[in-house]
Amino acid sequence: MTDLKPVRAAALGLNIGSLPRGKRNLISDVPGVRVGHRTIADGDYQTGVTVIMPPVENPFVHKLTAAAEVINGFGKTLGLVQLDELGTLETPIALTGTLNVGKVHDALVEYMVQLCRKDDIELTSINPVVGECNDSFLNRLIDRPVEKEDVFAAIESASADFELGAVGAGRGTACHSLKGGIGSSSRIVTLDGKEYTVGVLVQTNHGRLADFTLLTEPEREQLLHRYDGAAPDKGSCIMVLATDIPLSDRQLKRVLRRCPVGLIRLGSYIGHGSGEIAIGFSTGNIFDLHDRAAIQTVHQLDERQIDQVFRAAAEAIEEAVLDSMLTAEPVTGWKGHTKEALFPLLRPFLESGEFMPGQSLRR
Repeated sequence: MTDLKPVRAAALGLNIGSLPRGKRNLISDVPGVRVGHRTIADGDYQTGVTVIMPPVENPFVHKLTAAAEVINGFGKTLGLVQLDELGTLETPIALTGTLNVGKVHDALVEYMVQLCRKDDIELTSINPVVGECNDSFLNRLIDRPVEKEDVFAAIESASADFELGAVGAGRGTACHSLKGGIGSSSRIVTLDGKEYTVGVLVQTNHGRLADFTLLTEPEREQLLHRYDGAAPDKGSCIMVLATDIPLSDRQLKRVLRRCPVGLIRLGSYIGHGSGEIAIGFSTGNIFDLHDRAAIQTVHQLDERQIDQVFRAAAEAIEEAVLDSMLTAEPVTGWKGHTKEALFPLLRPFLESGEFMPGQSLRR
């Protein structure tokens, strides 16, 4: 195994749950969902922005069912209050570094103003949704390097096939004391003989190496003396879930409550200083701004069938976190700080046969 290259968990043969993966094993397996990045990798600046685009031309005109769940509220998100109150999404979802949140919010406002003008709509209110992780260990965050042009570039680049790892909003983040980043995964759920998709995307910046369950205790001991693996669990994980299963906002919120199961299975205790927040939307019902009917007809899942949706969310989050680490490259940034990548550290175990592809995480 001399020419090992970073690969995703599936390629390593890691068995994560029982549900089948989607075709790409990305959040974009949900039809129409796209993701775009703008990565800033310039010396002291290691950061960026990631956007998740809903599968409608104008989400203000064609709103989707949405919800949010705050597991630990040490975070600086915007837009969650209205999202929870009204249960609808009306903009793309953007992720970035903590002090860039206001600038990204403003850029999303401008993007939506321009989009709505094409539909002869003069906006007087809009609810951009922005999530964040604090990437200040690797990034000179105080200078707030993300600009409006970066947000627009991320939107313009959005596609069903997108990069994972140290890109976009994940460029400067860390996970379990190693390099974190952007991860994604999906699961297929069959209901009434029809296949539906649950897809997730994560921005990982949480956990301790000492708790990381991918590694056995001897493997962790070999690495802990080189890395600050016993540091506090802080920094945050933003989890975005998309599905084409028709869920009400209440049902979607129940599904989002299961997202942290994926974090816990990898060893996170969701520390005091770590903002764990899940944001989700369903494409199963579209609410047209111009529909003036007093009574609207919607479809929703029979709640007796929701267990496998819970399982899909937990499995996909677990794998997405792993992929955020396995696909990330080492990054050196502000003050010469470095975060090492997971995959190169696995090389000795892979080459020695001690870490065998095809085995379960619960070895």
